[in-house]
Amino acid sequence: MRRNRRAGVEDRWTKTVRVDGESRTAPSSRHGKGLRWLARYVDDAGREHTKSFARKVDASRWLEGQTAAVVSGTHVDPRAGEVTFRDYAERWRKMQVQRPSSQAHVETMLRRHTYPVFGDRQLASIMPSDVQAWVKGLALAPATVAVIHGIASTIFKSAVRDRRVASNPCEGTKLPKVQRAPVVPLTTEQVEAVRAALPAELQALVTLAAGTGMRQGECFGLTVDRVRFLERAATVDRQLVTVQGKAPEFGPPKTQASNRVIPLPQVVVDALAAHLAAFPAGPDGLMFTLKGKPLTRATFGHAWRPAARKATLPAGTGFHALRHYYASLLIRHGESVKTVQARLGHASAVETLDTYSHLWPDSDDRTRDAIDSVLGKPAADQLRTSTPSEG
Repeated sequence: MRRNRRAGVEDRWTKTVRVDGESRTAPSSRHGKGLRWLARYVDDAGREHTKSFARKVDASRWLEGQTAAVVSGTHVDPRAGEVTFRDYAERWRKMQVQRPSSQAHVETMLRRHTYPVFGDRQLASIMPSDVQAWVKGLALAPATVAVIHGIASTIFKSAVRDRRVASNPCEGTKLPKVQRAPVVPLTTEQVEAVRAALPAELQALVTLAAGTGMRQGECFGLTVDRVRFLERAATVDRQLVTVQGKAPEFGPPKTQASNRVIPLPQVVVDALAAHLAAFPAGPDGLMFTLKGKPLTRATFGHAWRPAARKATLPAGTGFHALRHYYASLLIRHGESVKTVQARLGHASAVETLDTYSHLWPDSDDRTRDAIDSVLGKPAADQLRTSTPSEG
């Protein structure tokens, strides 16, 4: 590392003059103009950096921090953070390896919620207090705020790695608490009611989702060649995704764990067979279409919402409720956490438990039932034989 020979704090309001052979301090031509103290240092690359301050103590403190960073190898060129958040974020966004739907989602979140506040600000100028004020001003659901903040934080983490800024201003932000309401599964009667209220070409879709727990995109993208009717199984290895302004297309499942083979109950097999007899497969062998076109969230929503109202489902009930219904049936019939995880394609058992743990029988009840089933019968028999008979 180069020795920092030119590091120091300079008083720009004074100068040294020699009077009668002696050095004396006298006012400079800048006396009283602008900030008085100039801190100066040279980085490892030989570039000189300066910053002006009103107080000497502030200049010294800044200089100590910068020279310590040079020595430790964590120094960030202050000029590197002069790029605007929007310019850096757009370059970052174009380098990400994401599904088209995820790319569109990130672009929308940045454009709607982050760029209006930080887009034209320099990266280095954005402070943790700025981020906290921004988060507080987002009049959105806590879960949505967490997503928007998470995207911004990821961008700043990249900027830290690129030595654009020294730290991530999103770290330590106090986010609104996400109050996750427990899942309340639909009843079988409600599932049947919404099924009957849908157009005939979509009714088997409800049976499929309720009988397999497949996600909406997985159901929309199911093709005839992925269904093995004789073996009563379906392969899930893709989903139908829609990016705004583009036609629906096949994409990978949500996670690696989402690639799975699902056992098909006979009721689902029968429903799919009857559906194909009435409505032949669509483009690319798609099992379900609407008026001959691939399903999208929007077109399906136009059919689902009035059907949900007619079936008197709770307000806001969406297609995902059928997945919850399926999970609740597995749990009610004694399936393990790992089995439910595998059937749903969750990435981990933690996700399964976070969503459905309240549906499993209470451990205290299971303990009582287990002991009673073994010790209870002999004790009951002994009690009966020891009871004096009447007469």
